[in-house]
Amino acid sequence: MTVTTNTDFIPPENTVVVSTHNDSIPPEQAGTLYGLFQERLKRSPQHTAYRSYSNSRKEWYDISWQEVAIQVARWQDALAKQNLAPGDRVAINLKNCKEWVFFDQAAMGLGLVVVPLYPDDRPDSVAYILQDADVKLLFLQNAAQWKRLEPSLTEAHNIQRVIINNYDDEVLSDPAIYAKYWLPSNSGAIHASNAKPDQLASIIYTSGTTGRPKGVMLSHYNMLSVAASSLQYIDVLPSDIFLSFLPLSHTLERTAGYYLPMMAGATVAYARGIPQLAEDMQYVKPTIMIAVPRIFERIYCRLKSQLSTKSFIAKALFQTTVTTGWARFQHQQGNCKWQPSFMMWPLLEKLVASKVQERLGGNMRLIVSGGAALPLPVSKLFIGLGFCLLQGYGMTETSPVISVNKPDSNDPASVGIPIPGVSVMIGENDELLSRGPGNMLGYWNNHKATAQIINTEGWLHTGDQARIGKNGHVYITGRIKDILILNNGEKVPPSDIEAAILMDEIFEQALVVGEGESHLAALLVLNADHWFSLAKEHGLDVFDRNSLANKALKANVLQRLRSLLHDFPAYAKIRRVTLMLEPWTIENDLMTPTMKIKRSKVLEFHQAEIKEMYR
Repeated sequence: MTVTTNTDFIPPENTVVVSTHNDSIPPEQAGTLYGLFQERLKRSPQHTAYRSYSNSRKEWYDISWQEVAIQVARWQDALAKQNLAPGDRVAINLKNCKEWVFFDQAAMGLGLVVVPLYPDDRPDSVAYILQDADVKLLFLQNAAQWKRLEPSLTEAHNIQRVIINNYDDEVLSDPAIYAKYWLPSNSGAIHASNAKPDQLASIIYTSGTTGRPKGVMLSHYNMLSVAASSLQYIDVLPSDIFLSFLPLSHTLERTAGYYLPMMAGATVAYARGIPQLAEDMQYVKPTIMIAVPRIFERIYCRLKSQLSTKSFIAKALFQTTVTTGWARFQHQQGNCKWQPSFMMWPLLEKLVASKVQERLGGNMRLIVSGGAALPLPVSKLFIGLGFCLLQGYGMTETSPVISVNKPDSNDPASVGIPIPGVSVMIGENDELLSRGPGNMLGYWNNHKATAQIINTEGWLHTGDQARIGKNGHVYITGRIKDILILNNGEKVPPSDIEAAILMDEIFEQALVVGEGESHLAALLVLNADHWFSLAKEHGLDVFDRNSLANKALKANVLQRLRSLLHDFPAYAKIRRVTLMLEPWTIENDLMTPTMKIKRSKVLEFHQAEIKEMYR
């Protein structure tokens, strides 16, 4: 058993070194997440805190920390009248917006425990969480959300008040009320707080790819420590603008896209949504963006698709730019010698790279990817075009960052180096274990599950297989539970193959099967936008479901897969496919709110198709 710790920094127990930047707030000074907000208010009351878009005025506008404090005080005054005691749970189910912050800070300032919910989650899943956490007060986006949820609530629920953020003409009945009627018109100063750093701050329910979601209990210090340690690797300035679109109910966005910029004094702009993301980037011109790999995969596929229609010269110029940019990056990382081709970079950047950079606003100096593995070809494309793209790794149970690449020590094939204060080791079956100040307090009302994931020495079992390089970088090699064992004994990690398949834009979703079989097969959801051209190419009726079983079409798909999987060993090739158009979604209970496919449920749902592939 090999043990490794971050050699750059070996902290005394329960302490974290923070950025040396003058405006960064140390965890010890903040004390709690509410204390972090109070200190930020004290330091930069007139600095822009948040940037939002007004649908009514059709324009963007800013609010300062002083204006945030006025709103937090209003929410505190209203919450204080609800007969809630410190430690009571209150839930929030909102899209990213400034009101998320108002509610979160107001609740924590009163000693309440915040339970974030995913806006797109199913009503039955939300109802389960509300009951499991014994939530007393619920904050929702709109009346339609409440209308969908209400039938799933029972007498076992103890919700005393439901606050609706967006006002409309829908008449509400008790316990629901619009925020505009519930909030006082004026308020006093923000409340003082007696909370301690190690107190429970939030219960965040995991995605639940198998079974019911579990409530991860995180303290104030858990998230503060991770935000502060991350600032040791990533320099964030008060002049920085974060673009926030990954849900705040996602721990990565909450810690790194909310508390971290507050700690550093940066501004956060709330995107209107994925459909308007490109337009928002043009206006906001963000300098830092945190996202999951699927966002970058979509941009990658779109660029490849657009490039396919260009001339030979345009294709060659683009490829030369990416190849040269990647080589320059490797040289900067100390992995290769200087090359004469680097002299071409200023011209290549002007002709090609800058055009792509402008699509992301033109000021992007740092991109962080987390939540899942980022395919290496995607990393190479972005880095080759001049972006500083860093991949990180972690879990909700670790608040969530365990490791992240540094700009001056960036290996895109890895998930980075453990952040200061975090130690990692390789356990049995090559499992990565982690121990640090971000490790959760435990699972809510589930001591058995807590004991299964955290051992008596405080090491948390990630469930991921890994190796640790000589440079201290962590390399994820597989998932312990997500390994397919063929009947010849070969072990295949399906996630790697699925990631490679999704590099082709005609595939929207993929799930590889083959446990106990002689070969692999795949369930493939086709991209609806490309189905029409694909069907036309094969002379098929786009509205006839039988077209998906066409032999020529399947042969074409298998040929595409052979090209995509040419670097995989022979036993990892796909021999059979089932094509479909209906995606796996949160609504049909085949995907989690964090966009992870519920593998076991998809297998059960499509058992007939799988059986046919192996008939």
